[in-house]
Amino acid sequence: MDFSQFNDAERNHLQRVMEQKQMKDFLKLYSGLVERCFNDCVNDFTSKTLSSKEASRKTLTLDFLEGCIQKCADKFLKHSERVGQRFAEANAEMMGGAK
Repeated sequence: MDFSQFNDAERNHLQRVMEQKQMKDFLKLYSGLVERCFNDCVNDFTSKTLSSKEASRKTLTLDFLEGCIQKCADKFLKHSERVGQRFAEANAEMMGGAK
């Protein structure tokens, strides 16, 4: 987007609005990831600790993310990276066709 047509105050306002939108989108994405991984990985509320199925270790430690939760997050991040690559490729193709 070309901001040269706007004065400094308008550019600053647009930049703040875009930053707020990006933060809102990030928080929505993060919340979705947390909800998805929680629903996929935590399924037993009878104990304070994670079950062996829920974590790679039988005792809850700070490293409990090595189990299902870590795999879920990794899968999500790889998917997001792949989508970003495809979006960049499509954008480059559109920009190349526009010239």
